[in-house]
This record gives sequence, C-alpha cells and structure tokens, in this order.
Amino acid sequence: MSFCRQLLLRSLRFTADETRPASIYSLSRPFAFSSFEEAAAERRRRKRLLRIEPPTRRDPPASRPPRNPNAPRLPDSTSSLVGPRLSLHNRVQTLIRSGDLDAASAQARHAVFSSIRPTVFTCNAVMSAMLRACRFDDVFALFHFFFSQQNIIPNIVSYNIQISAHCDAGDVDAALAVYRRVLTTAPFPASIFTYRYLVKGLVDSGRISEAVSLLREMLNRGHSSDSLVYNTVIAGFIDLGDMDKAIELFDELREHCPIYDGVVHATLMEGYWKQGMDKKAMDCYQSLLDRQFRMTPATCNVLLETLLKHDKLIEADKLFDHMLDEHKPPVFMGLNLETYKIMTNHFLQQERFAEAIEVFRRTGVKPLPKNVAAYNHIIQHLCENGMQTDAVNLFDEMLSQAIEPDAATYTCFADAFSNGSKFEVALMFLDKIANGGEAALTSAVTFCNKIFNGFVKAGCMGQAMQLFTKVAQSGIKLDAASYEILITGLCKETDLDNARTLFEEMLTRGMLSSVELQSCVLDKFRKAGRNTEIESLLAAASQASSAQRLPGDEAPTPISTQTIAGGKLPWANLQGSV
Repeated sequence: MSFCRQLLLRSLRFTADETRPASIYSLSRPFAFSSFEEAAAERRRRKRLLRIEPPTRRDPPASRPPRNPNAPRLPDSTSSLVGPRLSLHNRVQTLIRSGDLDAASAQARHAVFSSIRPTVFTCNAVMSAMLRACRFDDVFALFHFFFSQQNIIPNIVSYNIQISAHCDAGDVDAALAVYRRVLTTAPFPASIFTYRYLVKGLVDSGRISEAVSLLREMLNRGHSSDSLVYNTVIAGFIDLGDMDKAIELFDELREHCPIYDGVVHATLMEGYWKQGMDKKAMDCYQSLLDRQFRMTPATCNVLLETLLKHDKLIEADKLFDHMLDEHKPPVFMGLNLETYKIMTNHFLQQERFAEAIEVFRRTGVKPLPKNVAAYNHIIQHLCENGMQTDAVNLFDEMLSQAIEPDAATYTCFADAFSNGSKFEVALMFLDKIANGGEAALTSAVTFCNKIFNGFVKAGCMGQAMQLFTKVAQSGIKLDAASYEILITGLCKETDLDNARTLFEEMLTRGMLSSVELQSCVLDKFRKAGRNTEIESLLAAASQASSAQRLPGDEAPTPISTQTIAGGKLPWANLQGSV
C-alpha cells in the first residue's frame, strides 16, 4: 500500500511541473551571473554609463564689448575702499578727529603720488573737515588738486562740498556755476542736498525769486518735494514779511507730502509770533500734533527750542515727556543728548539749577545713556555759579555709571575751587580723585596746580599748604610746576623756612628747577642773609646728579654767572662740580 501511495504522489508532482511556466525557473535562479567577478564588472560598466564625463573642450568665454573711450569715467564705489586704501582712509580720519587737519590733508595729498592712491571718499573726508573749520580756500584748493590735477573722479558729495563752501563764503554765483557743470558734464544727477545748499545760499543773499525758481527746477527734474528746501524758502518770505506767500508754499508742501518734516511748523510758528499772533502759532503747533506721525529727534529739538524761546514751558514739557515715551531703541530713537542740552540750558540760563538737574536726570522706559560731554555741560554751569556741592554729586553719579571723567571735567572743578571758596569740598573732591585710578591721578596734578596757582594769586598760602599736605598723604605725585608755584608764593609771603623745605624736597626728588625759580629763591634768601643755605642745596644737587651719570654720558652745560637785581649769583664755584 505504501508503494502504491509513493507512485501516486510522484505522478502528481510531475504533472504540476509540466503546467508551471518556464519564466518561474528563470526567476528562481539564485544568481544572475555565473560568478562574482562577472557581477562586479557589470556594476562598474553601469557606473561608467551613469557618470557625467567632463567636457573635453571648453567653450571660449564670451568676448566683452570694447570700452567706449568717450564714455565718462565713474567715481569710486564703496567696494574700492578695502585693504591698504581703507587703512589710509582710517589714518586720515584719525587725524581729522584729533583736530590736525593740516596733517590729514598732507597725508591724503602725499598718497596721490604713492602706489596706494586715495579714494574719493578719503578726499571728501578731508574737504568736509576743512569746510567745517570754515577754511574755504583750502576746500577749493583740495578740490582742484584731487579732481582736476590728479584726475581722481569726484562724486556728487564732492561737488556738494564745493557748492556749500561757495555758499558759505558768500559767492553764490560760483556755486551755481558748479551746479550747472554737474548737470552738463557729470555722469550722475544733482542730489537733494545740492538744492538745499543752493536754495539756502540764494535766500541768505537776498535772491528769493531765484530760490523759488530753483525750487521749481528741482521738482521738474523729478526730485521729491523736500520739506527742508521748502522750509528755507518759507523762512525767507517770513523774514521779508510776506506771510501769505509763506503759507501758500506751506499748503503746496502739504499737498505734495502727506508726511513731512515738522521743522516747517516751527518756522511758521516763529512767523506768527513775529506778528504777535500767539493763537495762530499754537494752532499751527497743534495741527502738527494732530497728524500723529513719529518725528525724529532733530525735528522735536527744533520745536523744543521754539517753544522754550517763547516761554511755552508746559507745551515743551509735554513734548519732552512724549519724546521720552517714544524712545524705544533699537526700534525708534525718540531723543538724543541734544534734547537734554536744550532742556537744561533753558533752566540754567534762568539760574533754576534744581529744575535743570531734575530734567537732566529724567528718563523714560529705556534711558538714554549720557556721555561725559553731557555731564561736563551742566557741571560747568554749576561750578561757575558756586554750586560745587551739587557738581560733586553729579560727578559721583557719573562715576557710578562707569563714565570716565576727562580733562575738561577736572578743569571745571579746578576753576571752581581755585578762588578758595568751599575749601572743605575741594579737599573731599581731592580724595575722590586719589581713589579714581591711574587716569585720575594723571589729571589730579593739573587739578592741584590750578588750585595752587589760584590760592597763591588770592594770597591764601595757608590753604595752599594744607592742600599740599593732603596731596602728599593721598599719594598723588606732584611735578616740578607744583613746587615752583608753591615756593614762589612762599617767597612772596617771606615764609623762607617752608620755602627752603619745599625747595630741598624738590631737589631731593631729582626735579629740575628753572632758572627763574632759582633766581627768585636766591634773591629772597640773599636779602635775608641766608643765601648760603640755597647755595649748599644747589651744590649737593649738582654732586648727586653728577654721581648718577654714567661714564659715557655727556655732562650738562655749566650755568654761567647771572646778574639779578644788580648782584652776582655766586654759582661759579658750582661749575667745577658740574
């Protein structure tokens, strides 16, 4: 039975194999290639087919069209201000900021003949500095040198500097000639600043009709209605008493510009106040506020000055508070340090110092950081009016905000204390200087010398010597000028004992005494019959300096015998030791 069963199963399997398609056998093959090497070779062949082969021959670059030799050359772009040319520009700017305009001009001019030629931006920086210093001849000479002789291409800023210099010098016709040259020869149009300078020059010279014509020309050439150009013309008509024409131009500006500079309103307010129309002036101011657009600090500062000038303190205070609320940097700058200066000046001029300090300390949500110049401005006024204590409090506030005082700060206090007033405050302030670090100690010497000089001139030698003792205890190292002031004052007061002590200390510290000081001391001591004391001190100082010199050092020139008040100074015996 089992045998028959096996035969039956074998026959069934054979029948199933005959009905199966042949493709199934091919799909069921365990390998597609006969060997692994054949499969790897096929993979490499397919990769070669898929790889993007580099081109065997590069196409020639597109030939640039030849440059037209008659095309105008363009000025330098900002991309040229890199590398050595940027370093040259920074050196020139450093000299300008330090106030050495002649050195800045010389460096820029000498660079023209070197391999690192200055860019137009460096030339403009030097010319602008000369313009700010009102050195108009230098502006014209530099323009001619850079752009006419040395063939540097000027930009519109260069022409605007020249135009502004001509207008400030009172030669408006020359400025108009430069403007016409820009229109005919320059590869760029005139800017809005060109028209601002020209219109202001024409109005200042009394040529108001030409200023209006230039305003129309500006509009016809596609420039926008600049509110500052309009403001200059409006101010010109107000000065001439033609208020109707000024209002007509103002209405024209409002028609063309939905948002404009509020300086125009300040000009109109001044015009109304000149005619005694206070209500119209304030209505004009209110119409500006009703427009509710954000005004820059420059605009608000002009409005503040106008309001304070006409004793509109309530409106000015509201505007100042509004500026403090709007000040939200970096989104929007609502005020600047000039704002504080305008507000404090109003109270300082009226000697309302407490209110000036209160306004100076007023801040909004985000306080505006103040610098040393802002503190110096109010400290100077306080010191000049005998309020040294309040000035010292502001000095402490400045230190608490990590603002480093400068030489001007110490000069204000030195001038305030040099007359001998509030001597205790001066001693207290000296302690603050002594604890202020190395930079403060350097300024402390100048501060002390100024107070010493003031005390000596006022005849307060007792206070001067007390201050000298305080300085010696505080660790401040005085210089030869300090000793000379005190010794001269003591000699005038015939306090020869203290004068001899200070003179001996001065020589012991190795300080060189001037010929004038030696003459004064010897003359006073000779009259008292004590000239040998000073001669012995000078001889000892000479021997000490001779012993400290190295063998190869050159000996100083011996002091010759000099005549003072008809008598010979016995210094001949010191020449041998020298």
